[in-house]
Amino acid sequence: MDLLFKIALVAYFLSTIGYVASILIKRVLIAKSATWILSVAVAVHTLYLVLRWIKTGYSPVINLYESLSFIAWAASGVYLVFQTRTKTRVLGAFVSPLAFLLMIAASIRLVENVSIPLILQGYWVPLHVTLSLVGEALFAVACCAGVMYLMQDHYIKKKKFSGLSRLFPSLRDLDRINHICILWGFLLLTVGVIAGSIWARTVWGSHWQWDPKQVWTMITWVLYAILLHQRVAIGWKGRKAAFFSIAAFAILIFAVVGVQIFFVTVHDFI
Repeated sequence: MDLLFKIALVAYFLSTIGYVASILIKRVLIAKSATWILSVAVAVHTLYLVLRWIKTGYSPVINLYESLSFIAWAASGVYLVFQTRTKTRVLGAFVSPLAFLLMIAASIRLVENVSIPLILQGYWVPLHVTLSLVGEALFAVACCAGVMYLMQDHYIKKKKFSGLSRLFPSLRDLDRINHICILWGFLLLTVGVIAGSIWARTVWGSHWQWDPKQVWTMITWVLYAILLHQRVAIGWKGRKAAFFSIAAFAILIFAVVGVQIFFVTVHDFI
């Protein structure tokens, strides 16, 4: 299985090189090739996750490093789905490097066999973590779309209609991707949080422990709830939504990675 992970990692790297080259050379054809390479990366990565699940007997999201690998896979898969519907190939220049960096981080401490604590056994934990991570992957794509939206908006306002701006998707497509990812990401994260609270009640006798992971996850949830409300009820679009989605994702990154570095948390299982 290690070989499959390494093949996927190399494919993510090659797709990143291809997307970056397409921007530097300003050729969509290179981005098309990079998209096919990224599809191979996701396919091999999928096979790796499935085989790892079968071999270990637990879902491949049991610790931080496995979670980073899973987010890379989910974010890339989400982007490929959007690409087939909106033809936003160059968005891969933002998604693919993110996936590659997550895979690099994941490779630091992936282990073949681990002993699963009793509190992690059952159905609620994989449901809680998987739904939350897919939601976070959607937020990652929303952030990438937001960054690209701000760049394209800048080119248009400055009337810099260069070859690069012509490669970028339309502002309408980017804003739509941002909105859809925020909407579905929020729904999945919400269900994931609910599943986690049920599991916490079962294990610790309380839905809420004031654990740093819980606190920062709730802060992130509130930020995305505000953004979604502003989009749906107030009609936020464009720059405001893009800026807010980038800021919220920065907080999310801290909630996922930073909390386990700077705080003592009961979520640091392995």
